[in-house]
Amino acid sequence: MKRLIATGEPERPVELAEDAQPVPAADEALVRVEAFSVNRGETFLLENPRPGLVPGKDVAGLVVQAAADGSGPAAGTRVVGHPPYGGWAEYVAVPTHSLAELPGSVASVRAAALPLAGITALRLLRVAGAVTGRRILLTGASGGVGHYFTELAAAAGAEITAVTASPERGRRLIELGAAEVVHDVADARGPFPLVLESTGGAALPVALAALAPGGTLIWYGQAGRTPVTLDFFGLLSGPENAVIRHFHYAGAPYGEDLATLVRLVDAGRLHPEIGRVADWAETASLLVDLRERRVRGKAVLTVGDPPAAGPVAGEPFAVGEPSAGSTGGEPLTVRELRTAGEPRTAKESR
Repeated sequence: MKRLIATGEPERPVELAEDAQPVPAADEALVRVEAFSVNRGETFLLENPRPGLVPGKDVAGLVVQAAADGSGPAAGTRVVGHPPYGGWAEYVAVPTHSLAELPGSVASVRAAALPLAGITALRLLRVAGAVTGRRILLTGASGGVGHYFTELAAAAGAEITAVTASPERGRRLIELGAAEVVHDVADARGPFPLVLESTGGAALPVALAALAPGGTLIWYGQAGRTPVTLDFFGLLSGPENAVIRHFHYAGAPYGEDLATLVRLVDAGRLHPEIGRVADWAETASLLVDLRERRVRGKAVLTVGDPPAAGPVAGEPFAVGEPSAGSTGGEPLTVRELRTAGEPRTAKESR
């Protein structure tokens, strides 16, 4: 099979290479990847890749071999997954606790945009606690996490002030429910009982200054890649007794959170913001654009033929029933691989 491997070259950070198909553990399903998304943090890992790095954590596709221990979806099931590594490939082994089934209405491209950013937003919302009626300052809002958090929190009744670099990106955040958009964190009208900060550098102390006394700042990223310097005495004139909470989204299992995100998308209550869709042969150039902040929202790559449900919001389609003998840990046949994700005809559906 083919997979993308790291090159260590800034302008061509990955290239296609031949590799052995992964052998899943007993609690893993083998997934044929139809689409995967890339995250800006992954571009940093590729700058000085460790030996043996096989990137890729956000995938959607078709189970071609069910887990040997009987857990998880059967062969022939369309899924979204969050493997620990290896997703930028034609096939990936995914722990069944980190898979969720996809309904026909959710295309693989949309699903692939969900895992890391969507799980992060969902878990940030839980950490934030009750947000109904609360004013929240959100920095770095135009990325995948920012879009998801804005829509989820606004739907729960939060009053979001989103910080984003451009008016174009701000307009979409308003559509998703943000109450106000500013283009410099210093222009945010505080105080806020809660601040979500992801840029680091000089922006974090400014965001912290907008916090109400006794408020909480959740620090969930450092996209600017510049360390933060704080002045203890500076807090005395503003957010005295503030709480700074470090947040990292990671922690399997991910399946329940993925299922929640899929359900919200299926119900029209969550809208993946996909800024770029391309064939995976273009991954290297897309990663450069993502690193240089030339992509708004999520970037998704398709593997092989375009998914049957269309690139972003295509027509719903039914997944064909797996044939006898295709479940219980046995790989699908070549014919089944070709047809399992295709719409069934009216005759076949009866």
